[in-house]
This record gives sequence, C-alpha cells and structure tokens, in this order.
Amino acid sequence: MASVLVVEDDQFVRSALIRHLSEASHTVRSVGTALEALREVAHFGFDVVILDLGLPDLDGAEALKMLRSITDVPVIIATARDDEAEIVRLLNDGADDYLTKPFSVEHLSARMSAVLRRSRAAGSEAPPPRVIQVGGLSIDPLRRQAELDGAMLDLTRREFDLLTFLAGRPGVVVARKELLAEVWQQSYGDDQTIDVHLSWLRRKLGETAARPRYLHTLRGVGVKLEPPA
Repeated sequence: MASVLVVEDDQFVRSALIRHLSEASHTVRSVGTALEALREVAHFGFDVVILDLGLPDLDGAEALKMLRSITDVPVIIATARDDEAEIVRLLNDGADDYLTKPFSVEHLSARMSAVLRRSRAAGSEAPPPRVIQVGGLSIDPLRRQAELDGAMLDLTRREFDLLTFLAGRPGVVVARKELLAEVWQQSYGDDQTIDVHLSWLRRKLGETAARPRYLHTLRGVGVKLEPPA
C-alpha cells in the first residue's frame, strides 16, 4: 500500500478520490492548493502525488516544477486538458504519468500501480549505500537519516539529498550546474533554488553563511562541505 497526496480543489472529486484510495488501504492526505501541496511534500514522505492542474492559487504546471525542485516523488497529473503538446511538456517537466478527466477509479489504480512499480524497481537497482561520516555529521542514505553530533536532523527530502551529495565529496568544490543536474535532475534552473536550500541546511546545521562550519560557498565557483577545522 502507498502513502498518497491528493492535490485537488474540487471538493466532490477530492472526496471521491480520498474514499476510493482509503478503501484500497492507501494512506491519504489531501489539499486544495499548490502552496499547501508544497508544504505537505516538504514535511511528509509520500509514495505518489496526484496533482490537479486547475488549482486556484497556481497553475498545476508551475506547481509541478516547484514540486520537482524539492522532491523526486512520482507525480500523476489529473487534468481535464487533452492538448497533446501540453501533456508532452508536463512529462518533460517531470510528471511520471497523466490521466484525462473524467477517469474511473480503476484506471487511476492501474496507473498508480504502474508508477509505483517503476519507482520501486529503480530504487532497488542501486547497491545499499554506506553511512557517510564527515566530522560530527553522520548520514545514512539507506534509512535517509542524518545526525549532527548525535542529534537527529529534521531535513526535507531535497535538503537530505543536497547534504548527502555534498558529504559524499568532502572538501570538493561542486559547481552549481552539477548540483542542479545531480540533486535536482535539471540541466538548467535558478541559482536561487540552491541558495534557499543551502540557507535552510545551514540553519539546521547551526551555522550561517557568514560563520560557516560545514558548508562553504566559493562565490562564482560552487559549494563544498568539509568538517570544521
């Protein structure tokens, strides 16, 4: 069974999806806006997100891009739009699948099962990663847990991925372009996304850009993580 986030502003459709998914023994949370969806994904681990495009605060296509900046959770688009060019664009922007409304609950279940199989198969291909130690930092990629001086760090999915990637290359300056490609899976993007996540990470590591301990930014070059001197 899966943990599912339903992002749908139509209360009737939303209630029907929640009822069906709950009856199928899935764990379901639901929201009606894109900003609520981003907050949910940042704080909870989901196996799949069902994303409506016609949201009241932000177009679903933009919401998809923002979701992809913080998580790699599979996203199924639910849309009344059937424009092929737009569907292709959504898939290129990171959607894993799409359904055109109206759709049956059986169709949704089949698409969810297929997406989850692909996601779990991809995750099982990699060998179990080792625990990474850098100074007082201990990162367990398999359990997706990180500790600083024995205290558990409360990290979002993207913060954890960024910290793990940098910690796996201690002392090496990593270019922002490489971070976008490896952590965000994007060939291009806004540097501000990286800056925001670095700022959040620094706060949780008990440091600032002016007084760094682990995370060091080299202006115009990149970022490195190394143990305190």
